Amino acid sequence: MTVTPSTHAVSQYATTTGNLTARIALHAYGTNAQDWFSWLDERLPLAGDVLEVGAGTGKLWTHVDHVGRGLSLTLTDFSPAMCAQLRTVPGARVQQCDATDLPFPDGSFDTVIANHMLYHLDDPGAALREFARVLRPGGRLAIATNGSDHLDELNVIGPAIGRPELALAATQNDFTAQAGPTYVARSFTAVTVERYHCDLDIPTAEPILAYLDSLADDPLTPQQRSAARDLVQARIDADGSYRVGKHTVLITAAR
Repeated sequence: MTVTPSTHAVSQYATTTGNLTARIALHAYGTNAQDWFSWLDERLPLAGDVLEVGAGTGKLWTHVDHVGRGLSLTLTDFSPAMCAQLRTVPGARVQQCDATDLPFPDGSFDTVIANHMLYHLDDPGAALREFARVLRPGGRLAIATNGSDHLDELNVIGPAIGRPELALAATQNDFTAQAGPTYVARSFTAVTVERYHCDLDIPTAEPILAYLDSLADDPLTPQQRSAARDLVQARIDADGSYRVGKHTVLITAAR
C-alpha cells in the first residue's frame, strides 16, 4: 500500500495518544527559556468563538487559559483516541471530523488554529479553504508548522540504521515554513510569519530512542536499536550532548 501523509497519520494517531505524547516530550530539552506553548500563548489571535483543528491531546489548552478569557472553545481531531483525550479539556466542545470537511456552518468562528497538523494531510489547500469558510469576515487564522530542515540531526538516524521511513520528510507533505505562507495566501490576507527560536540539547540517548519508537509502525529490531544508540552516544561523547536544530514558525492571517 502507498503511504500518504494521511494514511501515516492514521497509523500513528487513530488508536493511541502515546506517539504524540512521546514526540512532545522530546521538546522538553529545548534551548529557549520560554517553552513553545507559552510563546504561542502570547501570539495567538484569540477572540470569541475559537476552533482548533487537529487538536491532538489538547496540550495547548493546559497552557492557554481559555476559560478565564471567556472563550468558547471547539476542538476537533480525526482520531477517536485523541478526541477521548480532548474531552478532558474543561469547557471544550469536541467533534471528531476530517480537517477538509468541517461539520460547522459558514462563518461560525472568530479564530481558527492549526498547530502542527497541516503537514499530515494529503491536501492542505482543501483544509485551508475549509478554515476560510468557517471563519467570520475579519476572523483570524493561526498555523504552526516546521521548516524542511527541522530536526535534521534526528532525521538522519533512521536511514543510517536501515529505517528510512523514520525521517519526517518520508511521511509528510510540503506544508513547511518555506511553502506554507504561499499556501495560506491563496485563501487569506495579511499573512505574517514569526519564527520560534529554539533548538534541542539532549544529554542522553534514551529520549531519542523513545522518539524513534514513536515514529515506528514496526518496532525497531534489537540490532537497529543498538545501532541507533551507538550513533547517538558517539555524538554525546564527542560534544557533551546530542544537539538538534529546530525550525518552527507561526503563520497568522486574516479572513
